[in-house]
Amino acid sequence: METIERIITTYGLSVVGGIAILIVGWIVAGMVNRSIRRVMGKREKIDPLLIGFVASLVRYLILAFTVVAVLNQFGVQTASMIAVLGAAGLAIGLALQGTLAHLASGVMIMIFRPFRQGHYIEAAGTAGTVKTVTLFTTELATPDNVQIIVPNGKVWGDVVKNYSFHATRRVDFSLGIGYEDDIDKAIKTVLSVIGKEKRAHKDPEPMIVVGELADSSVNLTIRVWCDSGDYWGVKFDLTKAFKQALDKASISIPFPQRDVHLHQLAAAS
Repeated sequence: METIERIITTYGLSVVGGIAILIVGWIVAGMVNRSIRRVMGKREKIDPLLIGFVASLVRYLILAFTVVAVLNQFGVQTASMIAVLGAAGLAIGLALQGTLAHLASGVMIMIFRPFRQGHYIEAAGTAGTVKTVTLFTTELATPDNVQIIVPNGKVWGDVVKNYSFHATRRVDFSLGIGYEDDIDKAIKTVLSVIGKEKRAHKDPEPMIVVGELADSSVNLTIRVWCDSGDYWGVKFDLTKAFKQALDKASISIPFPQRDVHLHQLAAAS
């Protein structure tokens, strides 16, 4: 009992103080996190990805200082401890080099900004809409709303295709017609369909050329410009409209076919 009383007398206030510092630090970290998100969120020019990244970084820094303050409350010499941690940092860094690489990649993504929240990208062998970027990972959502978590190191170390970066995109079609059909009539029909599509841009003008004389068809190459957000709608709707317009104009869309010639040999006498 005397030993317990002595421990409580010696360390009681330190324990209470340490717990109090830890609670206050945790609360302050959460408050600062929310404040940063609220203040930065009022500025339209700031990307939400950057807001979340900065808020998370500041929160972890505050928690780190809180842990140091708690250790100091118990009489631990933080200066010497930091020196020991620095000596052990090399071994820890080698053991966690993959994780640290993801952290560094996250910082690089925030600095160079290859994409923003809401952009549709292809990176690290997967594609999806960017939802958020944390210290270590990038979260994507596929068109069928499947969550994909990609380590930042793989995103930064791979080729990134950003389909939403530019305001406009080109929609390409390959349309085959029969060899017996009138090419000029087919081109005129396709142009009339494009002219009725309000989402198709007039500048640059749509382009229709004979792209290939294939085995079973004359292939027309069609290129139409539109807003990036209208890409799939324009592609799907024009594909349907082309088929309907060509059918109405009695222009065939042939399927692969092959002529077979049979030669009958005279029977041997």
